[in-house]
Amino acid sequence: MKLFIAGHRGMVGSALLRAVPQAFDDVIVADRHELDLTNQDQVYRFLEKHAPDTVIIAAAKVGGIHANSTYPAEFIFQNLAITSNLVEGSRRAGVTRLLNLGSSCIYPKHAPQPMPESCLLTSELEPTNEAYAIAKIAGLKLCQYYRQQYGLLYHSAMPTNLYGPGDNYHAENSHVIPALIRRFHEAKVRGDATVTIWGTGTPRREFLYVNDLAAACYYLLDQENPSDWVNVGCGIDVSIGELALAVAQITGFPGGIEFDTTKPDGTPRKLLDISLLSSSGWSPLVPLNQGLALAYDDFLTSITTGKVRN
Repeated sequence: MKLFIAGHRGMVGSALLRAVPQAFDDVIVADRHELDLTNQDQVYRFLEKHAPDTVIIAAAKVGGIHANSTYPAEFIFQNLAITSNLVEGSRRAGVTRLLNLGSSCIYPKHAPQPMPESCLLTSELEPTNEAYAIAKIAGLKLCQYYRQQYGLLYHSAMPTNLYGPGDNYHAENSHVIPALIRRFHEAKVRGDATVTIWGTGTPRREFLYVNDLAAACYYLLDQENPSDWVNVGCGIDVSIGELALAVAQITGFPGGIEFDTTKPDGTPRKLLDISLLSSSGWSPLVPLNQGLALAYDDFLTSITTGKVRN
């Protein structure tokens, strides 16, 4: 069995690569200089040449509130191109099984909490990441309709906020956990008295250790008749203020925490309803405090080796 992991160098793709089941005896990967996933012709030719049995789409342009607000055109174009090229290219190459990875930001800004799969497209999206969300919704629907029209088992997983080894620690464009890890670590090294966090600290978020997502992906690929899309999370959320305090403790920062209330909060709460996946027998293994400690160890190792992604 041949598996192609698109985006194997990213945090999610790396976790998928580390956890490949024995059922796949041939794993196909390609670096950016070998394959531009936004280039339709390159993707079609690559898939035709390698003819994988299964494809996982873990490639995406991702970032936090600042990045999404600053580069909306790049977020919508690149993510639409990557997914559409891989889905149609897979169909042309005879791929019968494809798992597309989306995001919890596909759900409405004021969705019921926790958010069930059924609340998709029931009201407006969060404006700060609308471009990314629309691209991910389109990818989900693309897989759904290919399954409906062509009888191909193309389906999607919608993970909550992810973190862990291989994360992007860019000072402005990263997600909240890697941004906080870097900010608190550097503040500790400098001896700063305080660290300032964007927003009020009141929004609540759910976080999943990336190794748990990888396990969930292979679990879903082992299901004979999975739903068109399924939420993947831990079912527990924390406030940004609570998260900041936890990261301060993990990194050993002894100072205070201040909140810049002139900056946007984003969606008030984002907690996935994971009952559909849980009812099938899957559950995550890594609690938040343990995951944060592992993520900080990875960040320190990355600094030592000069391989910090940013």
